[in-house]
Amino acid sequence: MSKLYGDILYLIFEELQYDKKSLVLCLRVNKAWCEIIVPILWKNPWERLTHGKKKSLLNVIISYLSDETKNNLINFFTNPYKKPSFNYFSFCKHLNLEVIKKIIKKLTPHSNFKEIKNDILNLFINENMDYTHLYIPKKFDYHFNPGAESCISEIKFLKCNDRINDNILSILTKSCKSIKELELTLYEYNYNCGIAKLIENQNRLSSISFLNDFIGDNPSRMTIENSLIKHANTIQYFGIREQLETKVFTSFVNLKMLELMGKRTDGESKWNNIKDLSLLSLQSLKASNIPINCLANLILSSGKQLTKICYYNYYNDVVSNKILIQAIYHNCPNLIYLELLYRNENILDLEKLLINCQYLKRIDFNIYYYKESLFHVSFYSYVKWDNLFNILAKSSPSSLFEFVFKYTDENPELESLKLFFDNWEGRFPISLKFKKERDYYYESGYDDLVDLIEIYKEKGVIKNFVHYHYDEDSDLLEIYKTKRVINNPESVIKNSEIKSTSIWNRFKKKFNKYPW
Repeated sequence: MSKLYGDILYLIFEELQYDKKSLVLCLRVNKAWCEIIVPILWKNPWERLTHGKKKSLLNVIISYLSDETKNNLINFFTNPYKKPSFNYFSFCKHLNLEVIKKIIKKLTPHSNFKEIKNDILNLFINENMDYTHLYIPKKFDYHFNPGAESCISEIKFLKCNDRINDNILSILTKSCKSIKELELTLYEYNYNCGIAKLIENQNRLSSISFLNDFIGDNPSRMTIENSLIKHANTIQYFGIREQLETKVFTSFVNLKMLELMGKRTDGESKWNNIKDLSLLSLQSLKASNIPINCLANLILSSGKQLTKICYYNYYNDVVSNKILIQAIYHNCPNLIYLELLYRNENILDLEKLLINCQYLKRIDFNIYYYKESLFHVSFYSYVKWDNLFNILAKSSPSSLFEFVFKYTDENPELESLKLFFDNWEGRFPISLKFKKERDYYYESGYDDLVDLIEIYKEKGVIKNFVHYHYDEDSDLLEIYKTKRVINNPESVIKNSEIKSTSIWNRFKKKFNKYPW
């Protein structure tokens, strides 16, 4: 019974693996919960590391080093490092050698770097470890101890580049046959047959990204691209910066997700390989700076199954935006998520999109307007909020309730918001998020905005109303509300009165239909 209890808890906490704050709070409940949660938290300790977290992580790493190595570091680290009760690194499933290298180099003196590098790497690269994800930096060199390569033999994800050390590449090709996801950056001009052999050696490659970072032709490109043909039936995700040199795209018959990254200066000839491409299984398309005609043709031939489209090109004119929106509402009836540039002049095309795409749940509007002069490009935002809100309230399908407005510091007038909320009343509660250009906000008018939102939340019209900078979960309005309560405690009484009145009105409305 206790094992069943533990298994159920593990499944619950696994669902919370990306909610670190909640998991940390759950650690303190009891020993049983702690023993389940610690391995989940330490699967990937390398992500989202602040400077302070890097220091703490280095302290944990040092605690596992031998006494001799610690003594060599005593001049630089005076605090005693007691080995933790958990063997934290035994829970690691991600081996991020990029981050480990940066932590060692930044937080230890340069003269001491080489001395402790191998000692630290030996903690992570040995026969007792078992990884699923591997990240290798440029020109990484390390001599594997006998049997140590077994710790990477079952990796499912690999991020590397073609400047990888030949010895490391040889070990990967020999030991790793289960890679499903590969992120590859190409730098060199010289031929690198090892990368192609690594790709061909995999049993079931399903996801690959080419992040090219070079100027001019790369002779190894065609060889590497041709090595993908073996996996044509299994590849479901493909991402690329710069167009492919070959026609390998046409062989990806089961491709579901496609990401295309171009440059602002790219013309149609640069991306002519996708112009007549037909991908009948495609469900997700993410593109940036791809010529509109090429992208529109791709949507025309491959859009029937698309449920997600994200497009970035802040320099698009009204005509280009019109072509894209028309291609979407004519060819993508199953669309659920859409991100695109907003132009006031395209409002009627947006309305047709809302009417034709009846399964939409979320739209992200990138609100960038720009002026281009001889010397620079300057961006400015200007939205006719009344027109936009009117169309959204009038024509949105019943499934659509999430709207995100990105890259603007312009706030809608309170009257515009109030009218929008009134027109939305009776539908599924709406979620509005505004991604601000700056990480600060102007407090003028925020009192009235906060009060307005609270009223319509109580009415059941609003689910979320968020101002954020980078993280959607970090709400600048909530920060302001907290600050207001600290500086003005009587505002709490005012809000409580509003809330009580709202609850009482809802209570009366619900029970007025009964005769007693």
